[in-house]
Amino acid sequence: MTDANTPPSRGRILVVDDQRNMRATTALLLRAENYTVFEAGTGDEALGHLAGGSMDLLLTDLKMEPMDGLTLLRRALEVAPRLQIIMMTAFGSIESAVEAMRLGAYDYVTKPFKESELRYRVERALERARLLRDVDNLATDFNQRHGLSALVGRSAAMRDLTARLMRVAQSDATVLIQGESGTGKELVARALHAHSRRKSRSFVPVNCAAISETLLESELFGHAKGAFTGAVKTRRGLFEEADGGTLFIDEVTETSPTFQSKLLRALQEGEVRRVGESTALRVDVRTVAATNRDIELEVREKRFRQDLYYRLNVVTLRVPPLRERLEDVPALAEHFLERANARSPNPRRLSAAAVTHLMGYDFPGNVRELENLVEQAAALAEADELLPEDFPLRQARLTPPTGGASSTATSDGPQGLVSSGSGGPTLAQVVEDAERRAIAQSLERHGVDLARVADELGVSSTTLWRKMKRLNLRPPSDVARE
Repeated sequence: MTDANTPPSRGRILVVDDQRNMRATTALLLRAENYTVFEAGTGDEALGHLAGGSMDLLLTDLKMEPMDGLTLLRRALEVAPRLQIIMMTAFGSIESAVEAMRLGAYDYVTKPFKESELRYRVERALERARLLRDVDNLATDFNQRHGLSALVGRSAAMRDLTARLMRVAQSDATVLIQGESGTGKELVARALHAHSRRKSRSFVPVNCAAISETLLESELFGHAKGAFTGAVKTRRGLFEEADGGTLFIDEVTETSPTFQSKLLRALQEGEVRRVGESTALRVDVRTVAATNRDIELEVREKRFRQDLYYRLNVVTLRVPPLRERLEDVPALAEHFLERANARSPNPRRLSAAAVTHLMGYDFPGNVRELENLVEQAAALAEADELLPEDFPLRQARLTPPTGGASSTATSDGPQGLVSSGSGGPTLAQVVEDAERRAIAQSLERHGVDLARVADELGVSSTTLWRKMKRLNLRPPSDVARE
């Protein structure tokens, strides 16, 4: 029975040496440092310990009979690939110790060693073991939250997306994700990372539409101290933060041509230059970009660089809008309700009538809109069972589809929105007219002060500039001069 006042063990160490006195002395020293220590006199005995329980560190002599330290090293790593190993060797066997490190040992210590030296090397090895465990735990958690299991849906469209994602995930190919707002493009990017060889390193997202052009360059590439007003210290950019991992550039079509040329250079050269510095830094980054626009149309109309488009569009993943996979609505609704129930003392359940009600809707806001509807219903419903009236829908419902997929879901313009099918204005036209009115009214109030216009409309200056260009809008003072 453990004394309640005894501090917890700092790690589990297996000491292997065929010289009993040396083994016992080393074990005694480590136990005094509050390590849990096991002893073995032969390689076979050591392998028995490793097979029977988890060890953090193997501290083994190099010269032993009948199994030497190098043989034990190889066999130990077969049993426990994450095991940290320190070789104990006489001064004349340094070359063998170096060979042991080439084969996977973490470190070596020469006999006779000082107690302080052994303690230092053991602490370093155990710290590395803890870091590797943390990485494994984070990778497992990341995969559970952002892996393929998070891509809910059994429709043919989602099965095709998942199959294509799995084929490209293991490569380092640049991926362009296309899909309307709210379809889950970042979720797809995270799933790519979670199933890639880079999954133990960082996944770094950046939304170009949420950052002004002035700050975007500094955000991605970093800056030197004094590079501009407010740059009080040198700062690493997101490319550097993602080194070894994945950089997700969302809404890449919301950037200006000037920035696009700098991004192209970084992708082509595999290096970045911080704002205010002349020295380039090498980075190893897998780039995944996303857009909710028709990027080919953006290229044709000279709003997006063709060379950058080809650099990004090595592999394309298209995330289908929810109206094209309405058969996934029941599974998605249950998924979101399960998450809402986990945070609520009053669990809810979906009625069949509510599911039917939801499947007749075209979801212009896609999966994000469905998630919000479910969370709202779970929070506000009076009864435990969610009914159709708990899901207020914002627009006309679709005609019930025949043969599975909705026959009314047709692509219309860069957003791929739904046609009204009746000769009236499409949803894309309605949205465009609303944008034009909102921007024009704000321009009347603020004139050429586009920063105030962007702030009032809740968009970045770059996004405002692009929308004004697309809608052929200019500040009133510019029009007056003509």
